[in-house]
Amino acid sequence: MSVEVVLMVPILVMFLMLVLAGGRYVAVRADIESAARDAARAASFERSQSEAFSAAYAAANASDVDDRFSECVVSDITGSFEAGGVVEVSVRCRVSNNGLGFIGLNGSDDFEASSSAPIDRYRRFG
Repeated sequence: MSVEVVLMVPILVMFLMLVLAGGRYVAVRADIESAARDAARAASFERSQSEAFSAAYAAANASDVDDRFSECVVSDITGSFEAGGVVEVSVRCRVSNNGLGFIGLNGSDDFEASSSAPIDRYRRFG
């Protein structure tokens, strides 16, 4: 009986570490997609692409409430800034793996997500 326990405990501990890392990955991925959604919505309210970059950058970094990201960068904004158009924003965030060193994950990882938002078709430009 004790031999089985000695052999099974390390396997169970490794499995729990894998579950922890997977849960962290899913949570971070959801946070990055939320930041991209917020950035796209903020960009859709602006009247020019330069203003949209500023608003998207501010929205993407403001959505990180638990300071898990070191910084989010708006890598691309596409679409036409005209009534009825669609704006697509790509966001890239660097995520620190602090707190996961005991399972062998050190340093940081880059994650990218994109989202789109419609521009109000009754909006006036100019």
